[in-house]
Amino acid sequence: MRSIADLQKIVDGATVAKSVFDLRPDYLVLLIAVDGISPSASDSTSNALLTSAEATAKSRITPSCPVTEIPAIKAWRETYKSFGAKPKKYQSSIEALTRRAATEQGLPRINRLTDIYNAISVSHNICIGGEDLDAYVGVPRLLRATGDEKFETKNGDEKPEKGEVVWCDDAGVTCRNWNWRQCVRTGLRDDTRAAVFILDALEPVGRKEVEEAGRELMEKLKEGDEGLVVAMRCLGVEDGI
Repeated sequence: MRSIADLQKIVDGATVAKSVFDLRPDYLVLLIAVDGISPSASDSTSNALLTSAEATAKSRITPSCPVTEIPAIKAWRETYKSFGAKPKKYQSSIEALTRRAATEQGLPRINRLTDIYNAISVSHNICIGGEDLDAYVGVPRLLRATGDEKFETKNGDEKPEKGEVVWCDDAGVTCRNWNWRQCVRTGLRDDTRAAVFILDALEPVGRKEVEEAGRELMEKLKEGDEGLVVAMRCLGVEDGI
């Protein structure tokens, strides 16, 4: 298992390209590296969190405020348009989850790890991605794609669009369109024991809300799993990246 120092090197080495901050100077990201996770199927605790998140999502949607007008979601839709991704085709992770949470089908029950971070994402209205740290190569980097990068899918490799905002490691793109879709290589699995969580935020969501979501995520993961090792880092334009 990695030490706190090992995990801190990973989050401290993460970078956000200037071209991304030029696009959205208000962008904030909280990176959380975790090791010592005990794999578990969905349970009563994770189910309760998802049920609560579903109720929260439904309460945000009203006749005068459809999904597309929820401020945090609207910000992502505008941002996607700014780098050429059509929001009707590419939905931010929080929009996709909120839409699903508000349906009769509700949020998916996958495993305890995924259920918890999906629930926290919807409850706090923040995009959260989870990557399997054991499949990661190097450190996380957020940049504008050249269009030559590799993105691994179930149906083979594809390439992002030139100028698209993507998360990468040294082996390729790990998430396309900022937080739209993860690659299969680093996706969380039922046996994942180490992960990197990426919490993406734009105004009106601020640093306080992002850090609160991160703390709650770690509190829920630590319940019944006291051996968890954690390192965090919050990055914004003022951090000089």
